[in-house]
Amino acid sequence: MEKLLLTAEESAELLSIGRSKVYELMAGGVLPSVKVGRCRRIPRKAIDDFVESLSAGAV
Repeated sequence: MEKLLLTAEESAELLSIGRSKVYELMAGGVLPSVKVGRCRRIPRKAIDDFVESLSAGAV
């Protein structure tokens, strides 16, 4: 089963970028995240949308 919410580390691995870059994208609002307790998680859909925006040249 595919995860719906990913950690920054899992997102970085999926996107083939560094963890620090994921946090930078989250802080800039480019990569939306949600707070679950004290943890930040990135919805899988947000990653898919981010990749699509890269293809469209929006970012």
